[in-house]
Amino acid sequence: MAILTKDSVRVTDFDGNVVEPDTQRITWDPIQAEKGGFKHFMLKEIYEQPRAVRDTVQGRVSLDTGKVYLDPMDISEEEFKSLTSIKIAACGTSWHAGLAGKYMLEQLARVPVDVDYASEFRYRDPVLSENDLLIVISQSGETADTIAAMREAKQAGCKVLAVCNVHGSMITREADGTILTHAGPEIGVASTKAFTAQMIALYLFALYLGEVRGNIDETRAKKLAQDLAELPLKIEQLLNDADSIEELSKEYFRSQDFLYLGRGINFPVALEGALKLKEISYIHAEGYPAGEMKHGPNALIDEKLPVVIINTKETGNEASELRYEKTHSNIVEVKSRDGIIISVLTEGDTMSSKVSSHVIEIPETSDLLGPVLSIVPLQLLSYHIAVRRGCDVDQPRNLAKSVTVE
Repeated sequence: MAILTKDSVRVTDFDGNVVEPDTQRITWDPIQAEKGGFKHFMLKEIYEQPRAVRDTVQGRVSLDTGKVYLDPMDISEEEFKSLTSIKIAACGTSWHAGLAGKYMLEQLARVPVDVDYASEFRYRDPVLSENDLLIVISQSGETADTIAAMREAKQAGCKVLAVCNVHGSMITREADGTILTHAGPEIGVASTKAFTAQMIALYLFALYLGEVRGNIDETRAKKLAQDLAELPLKIEQLLNDADSIEELSKEYFRSQDFLYLGRGINFPVALEGALKLKEISYIHAEGYPAGEMKHGPNALIDEKLPVVIINTKETGNEASELRYEKTHSNIVEVKSRDGIIISVLTEGDTMSSKVSSHVIEIPETSDLLGPVLSIVPLQLLSYHIAVRRGCDVDQPRNLAKSVTVE
């Protein structure tokens, strides 16, 4: 029990005995929890993403060597080397970050990764062993389903690594190790900067795991670290050119449905873009793998349906360029059925841009970091559409910031 007055805090157990609490210093500044001149917290938090990325990276990676330094934890380097698989459990936006993290971990560390909804994890009787690692992802660190998944894994002898934004939360206290995201307080219910910080944390861990397992040499590590260092400036560039997104919202804020498509690591971006729109504007939106269009969603396309397609690429990356070509064929399919195409493309695109109704350009970056840039204009599009519809952007109906019940 805590008794708070304007002068003191007195803590007791339930029998009335005085308890001396442990003190932890939280580095958040009260000013961070103010709107700071922005109309809504969500818009402010979208614009805070360059800082959130910088703060999450700061002190954790050397640009000279590419070496990653994680916070001290009860998981040894030897245990990371002996992993046979990784499981990721999370909910909502954090689950989408986990899906992007799967691509990062499998490509950089060459470890098989499964991603579960935390709410489903313990109900499927998961096959777990001591050589598995469970990564739990939660902005608040108090998500009930994610805590339940973590306890299930620990009971099976797994080590648990948390990616979390709140120091001292339940998940950080119970996990064997934590990578704290330094996004600062996120007031808007629809997560924005916490999502990008989670993807950065997973990228850092994938780079670390690739290094300790001998899959990444120093030359490649330095290139991957440099890509990361350049990211905040590229996000700032996107935010400085955001007026076109607001103009786009004027055309489609009365739409009843949206379809979001992506392939490979762009698929989680499609899911997150659709989630942002439905959360705050109450427009029905669906994220779908672009390669699955012929298996059903093609039936939805008509001249009234806006289809947002994420089709970025990394020049010189053969797999990325192949994915780009395949997704381009999906864009052509949508166009042939009179759908409205809103394409998120890499700057200088000369192919998909020609067959798109609207083009949103992002700066070129590595394939694995592309989602951090691609999601920013989709966050802004959702925001401006919701504002035009007169919705409560920061506190959408029927939703809570931290889901503390199952």
